Amino acid sequence: MQVIVERATQISKFSYEDSKLISATHTNINIGDPVELVIWDLNCDNTNIYKNVEDVPSDWVGEKYLYDGSKWSNNPNWVDPSKKDE
Repeated sequence: MQVIVERATQISKFSYEDSKLISATHTNINIGDPVELVIWDLNCDNTNIYKNVEDVPSDWVGEKYLYDGSKWSNNPNWVDPSKKDE
């Protein structure tokens, strides 16, 4: 898997199969070829893109975990969206 991680917080924002093209510029990140998603708030200056990540948690969802390039940890600020109104 490839994991897109926000540098300042180490929050894992997106994950994609290794075969998916991810290209980061100074203004955005493009996903796919042809481009199927443009991530405007992330770019090559504020993210790390890790490739060949083999230990992605089975219950991974965006922002639930922190990743430092070698190990995962729970994001203490993550709130399950399905339980937000409870």
